[in-house]
Amino acid sequence: MWVKDILAEVRQELRKEALPFAEKVPLGIMLEVPSVAFIIDQCCEEIDFFSIGSNDLTQYLMAVDRDNAKVAASYNSLNPAFLRTLDHVVREVHRHGKWIGLCGELGAKGSVLPLLVGLGLDEISMSSPSIPATKERIAKLDSRECRQLLNKAMQCRTIQEVEHVLAQFRMTQSEAPMVSADCISLDRDLRNKEEVIKTLSDNLFLTDRCRYPNKLADDLWAREDVFSTGLGFGFAIPHTKSEHIEQSAISVCRLAKSIEWGDEEAQFVIMLTLNKHAAGDQHMKIFSKLARKIMHADFRDQLMTAETSYQIEALLKQELELN
Repeated sequence: MWVKDILAEVRQELRKEALPFAEKVPLGIMLEVPSVAFIIDQCCEEIDFFSIGSNDLTQYLMAVDRDNAKVAASYNSLNPAFLRTLDHVVREVHRHGKWIGLCGELGAKGSVLPLLVGLGLDEISMSSPSIPATKERIAKLDSRECRQLLNKAMQCRTIQEVEHVLAQFRMTQSEAPMVSADCISLDRDLRNKEEVIKTLSDNLFLTDRCRYPNKLADDLWAREDVFSTGLGFGFAIPHTKSEHIEQSAISVCRLAKSIEWGDEEAQFVIMLTLNKHAAGDQHMKIFSKLARKIMHADFRDQLMTAETSYQIEALLKQELELN
């Protein structure tokens, strides 16, 4: 193996120069091309540790140039073929008593962390700002449940099926409250309906309730384009049942000044986004209850004069009976 030959030459030079050095330096390689996966057992006889380069391995395994807009959509590490490849190499490396980790974009994605735990990797590499949140997520996961999840994901036929399996798993792990202060913003200076829907959808991504905020916004617009969700009294309730919302949520945006909302004007927006697979008829029940409440001036006044997002959170939980 040429790398070992080079190392041997360097060691010999150091000995001749009487320079101290460590005789046993672990030798590792990046696993970034699919061919290595097929001879991983032979590699384990020569190599001490491995690091999976998830970005390049995904690209070369799927034969997709991630920088080419025409095919970039097929660059996705949740492809079942990629998951099976990872499982194969991790099992083989561990069977030979060697160490294997993973680096790249995949390691920092909290949404796929259960799959990485299920693989049994020895280490996940990521940028330092992502470490605290990742450690917190790992502490809440059960490795046996994650292994079962991985087995299920590897049996899927499409990326979309894997995403759905992941979404279902996350919903069973920790159901976030439907109303929360981190989804409530007050006195925002937004100029139109488009900015409001984008801002609220993006926030759902930031609060780990949605993976694809743009697709969620598309679902909201699909309903909005049919009929405006402005209710009068300065209120609007955009709403949707979507596969792109993982944790159902009620988002609130109180604007600094009124904006056009269809044929109405709105200054207070309450956005309902419910998971398509778990919502049942909850979607319309909450919408109907909210619409009835907004007819009452006292309820509207309390929302418009609330000083903090926590006051609005408490009011909505009480009036909608979501405690």
